Amino acid sequence: MLEKVFDSQDLPVSKRVAAWREITASALIPNEFGIDHPTGFRASLQAADLGGVQVAALTCTSMRSRRTPQEIRQSDPEMYAVGHILRGQRVTFQERGGSALGAGDLVVYSTCRPYQAVMEVQPGTAASVMARIPRAMVPLPSNRVEQLLAAPMSGREGLGGLLAGFLTHLTSDTSPCRPADGHRLGGVLADLVTAWLAHHIDAAGQAPAATGQHTQFLEIQDFMRRKLGDAELSPATVAAAHHISLRTLHRLFHMHAHGATVTAYIRRQRLSRARRDLGDPHLATRPVHAIAACWGFPRPADFTRAFRTAYGTTPTEYRREFLHGQPGTLR
Repeated sequence: MLEKVFDSQDLPVSKRVAAWREITASALIPNEFGIDHPTGFRASLQAADLGGVQVAALTCTSMRSRRTPQEIRQSDPEMYAVGHILRGQRVTFQERGGSALGAGDLVVYSTCRPYQAVMEVQPGTAASVMARIPRAMVPLPSNRVEQLLAAPMSGREGLGGLLAGFLTHLTSDTSPCRPADGHRLGGVLADLVTAWLAHHIDAAGQAPAATGQHTQFLEIQDFMRRKLGDAELSPATVAAAHHISLRTLHRLFHMHAHGATVTAYIRRQRLSRARRDLGDPHLATRPVHAIAACWGFPRPADFTRAFRTAYGTTPTEYRREFLHGQPGTLR
């Protein structure tokens, strides 16, 4: 599923470090590297773009890396990066957090903030898999996620185990990935990362709500997902359908949706469904405005504006790039 991007063994020893810096800056994100023994440097990179969610498997000998404020000003894709350590030791620092990680651990950090990392392995190469998810695809309050930056989290059990297993499977699966499949897998991964982060946000201090309220919230979410194509769907119609006041509805979302408003949740779900359809080759002949209308955006200009805000590109540009690009590779 992942495709080869770089292998130091393909290059003369004298060119390996410079090539690594260049390829990671273009395929991943610009960083500064410190490599104590360049003549012994070895590294590899495999990567795939799953509908905007990027996954990369890396191996490398011991090195240091850091992302500076200047690099952030020059280029910031506004993503969360989740790392899963497969082999070796990694120390990561960001904001006020820091962690020493070993095989089986998970960590999250942000491309919007400076960070430092040290990979240590003796002998051989360290190995990890990294997923980068646009912040717009993670409907959690950024200030709550930032409390988790660089904190060590287990990938051996619970949601962490599910996430680690999913990432590992993506790196080991050699079957071909069609564009539509990759797009769906990216959506699954984004949802899994969101659930994993939400779990740790809850554990860090959010009080659990009453079981009855939580059940009602889940029922309301299910109702909204089934009604996304109805242009009249709104907080008022949702509240009326469940015989509760608007105030009660907003309070339920405040307690259970990690800060997302009812309107924002509906918009995100509609955009996510429309984005999925735009990347589906079976719907390539369906006009963009028809897809937009199907998911509750009767006015094309409103859809284009909302889509660009969420994903950084227009619906037409996204469809053109996704359907005519190379599936399974970073673009």
